Amino acid sequence: MATATSVVPDLAWTKKISSPHELADYRQALLAGMDPDAPCIRVCCGTGCKAVGSLDVLEAMKAAVAAAGVDVKVMPEVKRTGCHGFCSRGPLLTFQPQGLFYQRVTPGDAAEIIQKTAVGGELIPRLLYKPPGAKEPIAKVGDIPFFAKQTKVVLQRVGRIDPFDIRDAIAAGAYEGLAKVLSGMTPQQVIEEIKTSRLRGRGGAGFPTGIKWESCAAQPGRHYVICNGDEGDPGAFMDASVMEGDPHAVLEGMAIAAYAMGSDRGFLYVRLEYPLAVQTLAAAIRQAEDLGLIGRNIMGTDFSFRTSISTGAGAFVCGESSALMSSLEGKVGRPRAKYIRSTEKGFRDSPSNLNNVETYANVPAIILRGGPWYTSYGTERSAGTKVFSLTGNVHNVGLVEVPMGTSLREIVYGIGGGIPNKKELKAVQTGGPSGGCIPIPSKFLDINVGFGKLAEIGSMMGSGGMIVMDENTCMVEVSRYFINFLVEESCGQCTPCREGLTRMKETLTRITVGEGREGDIEMLEEIGTFTNSFSLCGLGTSAANPVLSTIKYFREEYDAHIHDKKCPAGVCKPLFYYEIDPETCTGCGLCRKRCPAAAVEGEKKKPHTIHQELCIKCMECYRSCKFDSIRIK
Repeated sequence: MATATSVVPDLAWTKKISSPHELADYRQALLAGMDPDAPCIRVCCGTGCKAVGSLDVLEAMKAAVAAAGVDVKVMPEVKRTGCHGFCSRGPLLTFQPQGLFYQRVTPGDAAEIIQKTAVGGELIPRLLYKPPGAKEPIAKVGDIPFFAKQTKVVLQRVGRIDPFDIRDAIAAGAYEGLAKVLSGMTPQQVIEEIKTSRLRGRGGAGFPTGIKWESCAAQPGRHYVICNGDEGDPGAFMDASVMEGDPHAVLEGMAIAAYAMGSDRGFLYVRLEYPLAVQTLAAAIRQAEDLGLIGRNIMGTDFSFRTSISTGAGAFVCGESSALMSSLEGKVGRPRAKYIRSTEKGFRDSPSNLNNVETYANVPAIILRGGPWYTSYGTERSAGTKVFSLTGNVHNVGLVEVPMGTSLREIVYGIGGGIPNKKELKAVQTGGPSGGCIPIPSKFLDINVGFGKLAEIGSMMGSGGMIVMDENTCMVEVSRYFINFLVEESCGQCTPCREGLTRMKETLTRITVGEGREGDIEMLEEIGTFTNSFSLCGLGTSAANPVLSTIKYFREEYDAHIHDKKCPAGVCKPLFYYEIDPETCTGCGLCRKRCPAAAVEGEKKKPHTIHQELCIKCMECYRSCKFDSIRIK
């Protein structure tokens, strides 16, 4: 039995690459040893799929290939990759070159997959993806709307390469941008190309990247290039997936930035809660140094750039640039006032450029294809593409990349597949805990997602978190949740943030337990406006956004909580109860079987009732009823 060399031949480079031309030769040697038509099974081993057993699937697939028998001439290579993006369908794998897609695979499926699909060319229907409401499943990746409607720049290699094998990345084009820079571009030409692209920082603030680089390059002294991988927004995993799936894109982007700014030293600041990202980055740095693509005299030139990883302790505030640099120095991670910019005095009081993971990952493609190519995507104010983590009450939870200016409708319904369980879409929360909640259905469903448009309606794009909420979401509780998160994560250094958030948390908690008072809404608006206006850093100046936006667009829910002592969504337990509608109840008994507190009683085929003194409001009856007979009162 032979295993196909579908991705990377066993070709090692025995010495450091001494020139950009030599890198091209190595890439051609790798490509020459590949058969693009050779079969390959790519198993997603990103954090999401890994959490549901993809590593076991990977080993089971390898074992199934080994046990297939000597009568099979060519068997597919089985390789691990980073996140494919379709996180709600994991563990998942794809067959290349056919482009077949299998989802929710178990180790027990491995032998059948090899025998039926790899050997016999037969599809396994139960492992195919079927869109909500569709009659037939879809076999190929390119035909699945979740993938077909995306435009990948940052994620172009994520899910295609083994992040622990630099040969895989080089064969797919890694370090081509850096080679182009070192082949004759001046630092100023690099900066001008980034300025032409209109790339803006993807960490949330959206500051023009080229202008930031130019400002840093103009300062005297030693320069530092820092990557912010301290992604802390609840429900956000964009940067993690890039670091885990294509670490070389980040390293190459940092190296290009260092060349443009005259830096020889870089740091990757990564959350300690991202162990897989730390592993892939560490392996990537080691392999890139061995090949002479990072470190001293890169590709035989006078340019040197050494980078290392520093892990943060998980403080959300360390995502703020000055707090991050303080933590990087070994001090307490606290923000400082911005009257002196970090491009002038940042890390170790030296000129420092800090961008987030996604920003750096955009750079190599811009250098290779040019700034005008990049501006062909997106809008005038928001060029390029953006990676979002789409989570919440949506069919297709996962990682998506779309051109800036794509509408919320296209993201939620076109890519996300809409809302499960025939529920209505109520709101979309963008920008993490400091973002706003956009009311839907409304005209906002067709708003173009970008830096300016979201800010105009009281939200923000942030780093790219997008949480979809259905009709059973309580907007008051959503506000309380995010404010509680920010209270815990605030550094407590400035009074507006420290005291303002605490008072808002206390008030929102009272409202959700039925103790809201007249004037609470006005007080929340006053405190929130003050907090946003006078806090020290970006955390504080946007912290009240969830409260202010939900009051603006969902005030009736606040009024119901305060005046009627009711939670219309049925979330705040002291403010609602369940009741069975006798007119629509068929007496099927499903709610009675599912109730863990034995609070439902009734005879078969006759209307049931709920004993309120026994009901624990767990929602099991509400979720299980097929006739919509459970009412929230």
